[in-house]
Amino acid sequence: MGLRLLLADDERDFVDTLAERLRLRDYDVQVVYDGAEAIRAVTADKPDLVVLDLFMPGLPGDEAIRQLKMMYPAMPIILLTGHQAVDDTGISPISQAFACLTKPLAFKDFVATVEAAIRGSATQGNEK
Repeated sequence: MGLRLLLADDERDFVDTLAERLRLRDYDVQVVYDGAEAIRAVTADKPDLVVLDLFMPGLPGDEAIRQLKMMYPAMPIILLTGHQAVDDTGISPISQAFACLTKPLAFKDFVATVEAAIRGSATQGNEK
């Protein structure tokens, strides 16, 4: 298996389909459906990269990224949102993410962002 990714999104059909497409490219993918599950999964398995939906019920992505960055500051995290009006001017939590992508995703661009995030963390010596 390839790189280990954790996908956290409450849109089950979307995230399950994304996971399957990534598995076809030899990524080792774990899927969870809310921010609290993401925190537990990262703590248990420490993936190479985390992809978080910004707006989830329960523990939303903005709080999940804050907690994850406190525990694992160098872990690359990509935020996803279905909201076009997200401000990416450097205001938290977006400033803590490698990238913030808007759904629907262009899969090729998403994979390129994942690869860039992994390369970036490798050059910085990812502290898992």
